[in-house]
Amino acid sequence: MRRLVSCLLPALLALVFAPAAVGQTERPNILWITCEDASATLGCYGDPSARTPHIDAFAQTAVRYTRAFAAAPVCSPSRATLISGVHANSLGNPHLRCEFPLPAGFRGYSAYLREAGYFTSNNVKTDYNVRDERAFSRECWSQLGNQAHWRQRTAGQPFMAVFNIMDTHQTRSSAWSEEEFERGVGRHLTREERADPKTVTVPPFYPDTESSRRAMARYYDCVTLMDKKVGAILRELEQDGLAEDTIVFFYSDHGMGMPRGKRLLYDSGMHVPLLIRVPKKWEKFSPGAAGSVSDRLVSFVDFAPTLLRLAGVRSPAHFQGQPFLGAPEVAPRRYVFGARDRVDEAFDTARSARDERWLYIRNYRPHLSWTPPEAFSDTSRFRVELRAAAKAGKLGSGPTAWLAPRRPREELYDGQADPHQLHNLADDPRHRATLERLRGALRGWLLEIRDASFLAEEEVFARVGDGSPYAWARRTGAYPFERVLEAAAMVGDPQAVAQQRTLLADGESIVRYWAAVGFAANPAGAAVAREELLRALGDSSAAVRIEAAGALLGAGGADDARRVLARELEGSELNAALHAARTLELAGELARPLLPQLRPRLVKAKGAAGNHLQFYISMSLGSLVKELDGGSR
Repeated sequence: MRRLVSCLLPALLALVFAPAAVGQTERPNILWITCEDASATLGCYGDPSARTPHIDAFAQTAVRYTRAFAAAPVCSPSRATLISGVHANSLGNPHLRCEFPLPAGFRGYSAYLREAGYFTSNNVKTDYNVRDERAFSRECWSQLGNQAHWRQRTAGQPFMAVFNIMDTHQTRSSAWSEEEFERGVGRHLTREERADPKTVTVPPFYPDTESSRRAMARYYDCVTLMDKKVGAILRELEQDGLAEDTIVFFYSDHGMGMPRGKRLLYDSGMHVPLLIRVPKKWEKFSPGAAGSVSDRLVSFVDFAPTLLRLAGVRSPAHFQGQPFLGAPEVAPRRYVFGARDRVDEAFDTARSARDERWLYIRNYRPHLSWTPPEAFSDTSRFRVELRAAAKAGKLGSGPTAWLAPRRPREELYDGQADPHQLHNLADDPRHRATLERLRGALRGWLLEIRDASFLAEEEVFARVGDGSPYAWARRTGAYPFERVLEAAAMVGDPQAVAQQRTLLADGESIVRYWAAVGFAANPAGAAVAREELLRALGDSSAAVRIEAAGALLGAGGADDARRVLARELEGSELNAALHAARTLELAGELARPLLPQLRPRLVKAKGAAGNHLQFYISMSLGSLVKELDGGSR
């Protein structure tokens, strides 16, 4: 018996441990190489100004996607969508670093992979827009930081590694001074690798000037440096003998960090390059042959379920995307959707729907420019020059309409005939059916995901406290979203004044809020509704009070409005304080009587190190005080 056991024991042990070993060897490694703030301005996408030999060579071994889109035109909400598999505006986290908590049980995609035995590494960026991001990230990543690498895993362990390349970020392409740029980017390129302003491609939404050419040459230099780093990572994979075991993604987090790119819902802000290489060993996952092209619509919300499918991990039920690799094949999506909300101190609410040809944008704050004052973006000399030229009437209209002080409520573009989306066809009766179809698709999506971001942030805290906006928006009776959406849709409609006057007395504060936004967008209507707006200054909701004050600043009752905004600015609710600061900033000269109060509040905001909201308050008040003191924006 002892001899029998001694003979059989090794075989029994092999059987016991075989599933884990087989599972590891049968699962692909996955490598994501991401870059910041870059459109599909690559040689493999046909850009004649691009110097991207490493990515172009990689594209010959990969499938190139022509219709991949971010979920938002700015980094942290895009990353929130990527990591969670849920749209950031559905989570209630679409504002730049708003940090509301996720619902109980929601985890990052890499946490599911770790649980399944994967080694997960992230070099180096998180920026997921969630509360307790450090704890959230620790659960997601086996290794996190500028030294994180697949090489730190246990021998034979499958890995999911992310490398984030920063060289194309807006700071480099347009915010740094020339001296900083040369130190951080230029000195790493040879003379032959540098872009020539005289021959560089200038997008048609810029005037073809020397300034535009210099700005674009700088952007292309950033792209070239990024390409070199992509090549270095791919060489490491080859050197380690892992290329044939690893599925590699290359993509950017949204469009280029240039004026009319990042922060806007046009393709220049939302369309991203996406290349996926699937080695022969895993060809069952491949959507096509090496060097082929896929025109399938892909959204960032699809990445998490796709990744888990590649790893053989079941996706949780709350994921809102669909896998686009692997079997069984999922029918291609008909639309991708986007959301633009507050970025730094600049408030906004805009949504988009795009199919294979058409882009529809719904602006719920049409009284605000696509290019409003923004302290960070206005460090770009090129952006400041463009805005100054537009204000002086030197740019005309048409291609540079995105620089106008107001926007249309609806925009519709034919991406086939007008790939740069320069000609708004929303009012063209020939395209009425297309407009209504996309409008309906967008409304259906908003209702389906229970977009929790039609509330002002101070209202979210008042309603949700330390809870999750996502969970709150799904609680029966808590969020009358259809009524809210109807009120928001009235903003910018001059025929809606009578309805909006009634809605200012509605029993639901979120509806009252959007009625007040409507009067901020319509000074003539605000003059008619003066008495209702004065009463709204005492509303129980800070968001309603602030928007009513903003409306009154331009339509009489300015002293009362200023008193309300001054009080909110000094309050303990920092979201309301930021809202008040931005309202005063946009009021400009009308805020002058508060200048003695604004200066010490600015000092206080600057002294609150590490607090994002105080930092944004300082950005807004800093710009306003500078303007009132005789400086320019």
